[in-house]
Formats: sequence, structure tokens, C-alpha cells
Amino acid sequence: VTVALGVATAACSTVPPLPPKAVELNRDGAAALALGDLATAEARLGVAVEYSPRFTEAWVNLGLVALRRGNLDLARAHFNRARDLNPDLPAPHHALGLLADRRGIGAEAEKHYRMALKVDPGFVPARQNLARRLFERGAFDDAREQFARLSQVAPDDVSGYVGLAESLLRLDREPEADDAIARARARFGDTPELVMLVARQLLRRGSFAEAEEALAPLTSDTDAPRAAAAWAWIGVARAGAGRQAPARDAASEALARDPTCAVALHLERELGVSGAAAAPSRREAPSRRRR
Repeated sequence: VTVALGVATAACSTVPPLPPKAVELNRDGAAALALGDLATAEARLGVAVEYSPRFTEAWVNLGLVALRRGNLDLARAHFNRARDLNPDLPAPHHALGLLADRRGIGAEAEKHYRMALKVDPGFVPARQNLARRLFERGAFDDAREQFARLSQVAPDDVSGYVGLAESLLRLDREPEADDAIARARARFGDTPELVMLVARQLLRRGSFAEAEEALAPLTSDTDAPRAAAAWAWIGVARAGAGRQAPARDAASEALARDPTCAVALHLERELGVSGAAAAPSRREAPSRRRR
């Protein structure tokens, strides 16, 4: 699960009345922020708080602009101001969690995400980020619980189901993971995230050729980390089938797309890259299912 930014666009919970122009500028500033146009976002949001200095969401969004620029002190000042203006909104607490995440202070980030959820249990970005943090630090049962809740508050977002299945797999609760994957596929179809999970289940069962067939279409994905992950798991499939040289090739393909791909790096260590020089292989395209 990636970090969920949670741009603040609502205006109904701040101190009324809000000038319509301020609401419009905050909305348009949030849109510019989402597109990465930080200068335009800052200008629009700056005028929004001129119209209404107590516009909590606009202060949150100004803080997000500062956070994107790496100005953590300014981001903290804006987020704290927003929280002081209205502690009964989830967005300022969530934003302080993002700041703590950026600073690498996991316990503080989790505290702020939980506070956002205490204010509003349906605030999806905080639920996503809390679940992600729990998963990253190995608290898989707690992560499972949060991903399960995420699938209920955001039923049209596949990430809750994927995180739930991932957590169950880490807990060695494979039948429950299978059930979660099946329910997600019935709802969303074969999205790339779910295909990856299906392939990994095939690998766990020793169905190496079938796993490679499932992963093959993802190797040309425009999302480089996803394509890298597909190549890396293809490497695992080939290694499991005793095809070490093609497995090294797959790991190399993965690292060419994402040099930080953990699965590919682990696979290279396991196989030993030095052995590749002794017997160079002809590169294999991933096996695709015949129609």
C-alpha cells in the first residue's frame, strides 16, 4: 500500500460561513496539488486563507504543498494551525501523520492516523496509511484488521482487499487469503494487483509454469515497479523450476526497471550473479498462456 495523501476539499465542517470564493479556490488549489503544480496550488490556497483565515482545509492543503517541497518546518506550522482551528476534523491529524511518516517517526505517525480515525472512522487515507504502517513494521494481525475495515469503508477500492490478502498470507492463513482474493476478483476482476497475488499463490503451490503465464502480461505494464515485480516473481518461478540462468535473466529485467525491487535483489543473492558469467543464457520471453 502506498502513502495516501488525502488532499482536503470538504468545507462543511469548518467554522461557517465560508465565502464561496474561498471554497472554490481551495478546491482548485487541491486539484493543482494533485497534478503536482505546486506554485499554482500555493497561490490559490494562499488567497483562500486570505478570504477566510480560519479555513481549516486550506491550511491543511498549504501544509501538503510545503511537505511536497520538503519544507517540513513550514508544513508542521500549517498542520498545527489547522488542528488548532478545528481538532474535530480528521484531515489535520492525518496530515501530521504524513509529516511524521516523512520524518521516519513511525510511532508518532500511527498515533496521528489513529486520532484522525477517532474523529472520523470513515476517513479513508488515514485508514490506508495506518494499515500500511502496521504491515511495514510486521504487525500483520493488526494490519489485517485495518485492511479488513478499509475494505468496508472503501468497498470500491481494491487496496483494502489486496492488503487483507497480503496480511493473511504473512500470517500463514492461506485458505482465508484465498477467500479474500476470490471475493476481490469477483468484485473487481483480474486487476494487476490481484493477478500478482494469484501468481504468488500458484508459486506457493509449486505451479511454476502457470505462475509465469499469469505474470507475463504484467511485464509490459507502464508502471515500472509493477513490471519489475512481475519479472522478479517470474524469476522466482523459473528458479523454482530449476531454470537458474533464465531466473537470473528475469531478475536482471526486474532491476533494469526498478533497481530497488526487493524480490529481484533477494533472488540475485540466492542464485549468485557470478555464476551467470560462466554460462550466459539466451534471454527468454516470459511464457504466455496459449489461446
